[in-house]
Amino acid sequence: MSDRVLGRGAMRGDWLFQPYPQRRVPVMNWTDRVLRAGAARLALALRPRRLSERRLIAAVAREVADCEALEDGALRDAAQALRPRLLREGLGGGSLIRALALARVATTRELGIAHRPVQVLGAVLLLRGRLLEMGTGEGKSATALLAASVAALAGLSPHVITVNAYLARRDRDAFVPVLDRLGLSAGLVTGDLSPEARRVAYAADVTWVDNKEVAFDYLKDRLAAGRARSAARSTLRRAYGAADDPGALVAPPILDGLRFAIVDEADSIFADEAGTPLIISATSGPEDPEQYLRALDLASRLTALQDFVLVEDERRARLTPAGKARLAKACAPFTGIWQVARAREDRVRQALAARYLYLRDTHYIVAETEDGPAIHIVDEFTGRTMPDRSWEGGLHQMIEVKEGLVPTAPRQTIARITYQRFFRQYLRLSGMTGTGLEIAPEMHTFFDLTTVPVPPHRPSRRRHLGLRCLPDEKAAHRAVGARAADMAARGRAVLIGTRTVAASESLSKVLGQQGVAHRVLNARQDAGEAELIAEAGQAGRVTVATNMAGRGTDIPLGPGVAKAGGLHVILTGYHESRRIDRQLYGRAGRQGDPGSTEDIVARDDPLFARLVPRLQAVLRPLPDRMAVALLRRAMQWRADRTAAARRRDTVAAETHEARAMAFAGREHG
Repeated sequence: MSDRVLGRGAMRGDWLFQPYPQRRVPVMNWTDRVLRAGAARLALALRPRRLSERRLIAAVAREVADCEALEDGALRDAAQALRPRLLREGLGGGSLIRALALARVATTRELGIAHRPVQVLGAVLLLRGRLLEMGTGEGKSATALLAASVAALAGLSPHVITVNAYLARRDRDAFVPVLDRLGLSAGLVTGDLSPEARRVAYAADVTWVDNKEVAFDYLKDRLAAGRARSAARSTLRRAYGAADDPGALVAPPILDGLRFAIVDEADSIFADEAGTPLIISATSGPEDPEQYLRALDLASRLTALQDFVLVEDERRARLTPAGKARLAKACAPFTGIWQVARAREDRVRQALAARYLYLRDTHYIVAETEDGPAIHIVDEFTGRTMPDRSWEGGLHQMIEVKEGLVPTAPRQTIARITYQRFFRQYLRLSGMTGTGLEIAPEMHTFFDLTTVPVPPHRPSRRRHLGLRCLPDEKAAHRAVGARAADMAARGRAVLIGTRTVAASESLSKVLGQQGVAHRVLNARQDAGEAELIAEAGQAGRVTVATNMAGRGTDIPLGPGVAKAGGLHVILTGYHESRRIDRQLYGRAGRQGDPGSTEDIVARDDPLFARLVPRLQAVLRPLPDRMAVALLRRAMQWRADRTAAARRRDTVAAETHEARAMAFAGREHG
């Protein structure tokens, strides 16, 4: 297979020594990270005009005119005849132009839509391994289809990776006819599939899958391979291994290789979720709630600042020397771990974090399940619950006991991997997002991805109506209700973004008291998420949603809404990341539609107190609008730096583990 098709890393032949094609990840040091980040900033500053790509787009348009004359059968035959040529020549030249044209014609015939020039440009950049910044409503899914179709014809078996199963199923179901027209197969991986069904899905020419499913399937393959990591050793062990040798019988891999990934909503996967490694674990027996109850009781006796300090931006507690001494005295009557200084201090630090830093209806909810009440973590960046996730090191059990629940059994880690490592193992990687420029240096550093802004199809008509600052949350919510009622009365649609479940429910009560009809979408009501968001563009409709609920779903405007001014988005609380604020704004004014945005926030926002308390005190004499603008900038700068450092620490810990395993003579990867 041509190196031009496989991409960087393939020429070294790393993939030959794995159970299936994948790239070996080099270890980076501090100098590597600095140089890579500098290269990314330089690339963004230069931003070439890309005349060659414009000529390529024009060539595709000319080729489309020829392909439109082909009958359906001839179109399929032409696509299949192109496959050997793409394998020989790679993704360049005349074969690329022909493949793009065939895929574009197939899409028009099956779906009735023609890819716009900016989407063709996007597809070319995806095939070249870039991270695209494309605005909301610019057709990222259709752009990915065009690139995936061409990659499939080239034998790359691309994985189109989404942020949730709904989007994966939606796109696969919508685009199956296009792939059929080209003689290609489509696979879908969801959580309910058996290993055998997953193998079939991954063996398709194009596979849609969400990020967690594909990463966990890779971890399962690593576990199944055991010591037999190379293709040759796996084959020999299966054929000749002794039955009593645990490493002899190796299950066939679920995946068919890590050749090419097209990642939608890449900033969510590569940045927002990348601070936490993916872990496969097993339960290690029932847990005694007594130790957690005792730790919570001891934590309640300690005094803030005197005995402990809360490091809020890192969400951890630190015991002072006085606190440690007081804790030792309080634990004198107890036995077991309470007589071990480090063990008791770790437990109480967890209890302090659970008590003060992990808040119900903000960081988690207590959900009703078939097995009774359970703690479900709320993803702070999407507003969705993550019922399959749990906090490590006993913190999850501590929060369960705090909420009066029976603690679940502790879990022992069997396998783990970071998103940084997993996605860098693809031979070719690309992605799309609505907000990528803020994290461009980090994307280049860890994923070898150069961020490229793709211009909108039509100029944006979205207007920002400015900032209104109220003294507290209650006053801000009353102002939001009045504004929403006014906009809805004009025939406009209103989307109100909140940061937490608690804030969405508090605002809902205020709207109800003001007589404003509305619908709420948060982690408690996420079953029909995409459908509810898709209906949020109807005239007079008011929707309250956590900031990123319904991400990946367009909000089409209902009859008469565009004439009335389009969708109006109200931001009620700034997020820790400016990207999330921009994504919420991006709901309005999609594809050249009219629309507007507005900030109605409280000066006493708890994020300011948590992340920039000293600056908040210094700016108290300033006017509200000026103070909030400065606080927002400082808060988001600090939060972004903290989040980036957390992701670097995650990668560093994995690198340290890999070196330790190599030193011990064990394989890793």
